[in-house]
Amino acid sequence: MHDLISNIDRLHTTDMGGGRIVRNLNLAMDTDVITLCRDMILSPNACMKRRGKNYYVTSRGCIITINTMSFTVITAHPEKR
Repeated sequence: MHDLISNIDRLHTTDMGGGRIVRNLNLAMDTDVITLCRDMILSPNACMKRRGKNYYVTSRGCIITINTMSFTVITAHPEKR
């Protein structure tokens, strides 16, 4: 997980990924999703796991999926309870 934190400045998403995150988390269309995801990842309560080619970060009731090689935020969705 240290790799994700040390490369936090490389975090990015595609237009399609940004739209998916906005839709899944019910955010305003003008929300900066990368800043939001960075804040959630760097939160002291964030739980990070690596499974295969992705990181899964659980923070503030959401799960963020990030590709381990490119640091692309693929999606984010509310945590199922």
